[in-house]
Amino acid sequence: GQFHLQYQPQISMDGRRVVGVEALLRWQHPELGMVSPAEFIPLAERNGQIIPIGSWVMRSALRQLRAWMDAGLPPMVMAVNLSAVQFRHPNLPELMTRLLDEAQLAPEYLELELTEGAAMVNPPQAIAMMDKLHACGVRMSIDDFGIGYSSLNYLKKFSVYKLKIDQTFVRDIVTDPDDRAIVCAIIQMARSLGFKTVAEGVETAAQRDFLARHGCDEVQGYLFS
Repeated sequence: GQFHLQYQPQISMDGRRVVGVEALLRWQHPELGMVSPAEFIPLAERNGQIIPIGSWVMRSALRQLRAWMDAGLPPMVMAVNLSAVQFRHPNLPELMTRLLDEAQLAPEYLELELTEGAAMVNPPQAIAMMDKLHACGVRMSIDDFGIGYSSLNYLKKFSVYKLKIDQTFVRDIVTDPDDRAIVCAIIQMARSLGFKTVAEGVETAAQRDFLARHGCDEVQGYLFS
């Protein structure tokens, strides 16, 4: 009962509309205060508890989206992070279908985020799982793109529709020519492969304006919420 979710909006560049939200897991401990996900997620992955925790996150996020839509808010995409352990679980596609049915939501409203590193641990296995999820109608994105070791040969085979540009490249995008070059290259490559791009960690109007000029599709960060 100490976990809760926060939702960070994902903003469309063209109309500055909220097109989706990312569900972020938070732990407010009664004695320790706020415990960072960087501390408790790896522990949960090691001891196996990430599976029930991940199911709770997914169910809670989808119920929240259903409640927002029932209250009259426009439909949007709910993005939920998958750990590598969850992604390797053979029953993942069945779980996603069941939770979507429980929330009475079409699969197009769910986006699963998988880190670049997790996808590259076993690329053939990742491709097989992505294909199964794609067959269920669930969309996937590659999170923290640019800091892992993606093979472009595998990237083109992944059933994903979006690359999330890691915030380490966005942070100094206005002042660092190398970061600017990397971000522009990711955007251009994604567009050539038919992927959308979303930049994480956007905190200033200058960052937003640069990304808009160079064709990034969506942004999220403290500039907006």
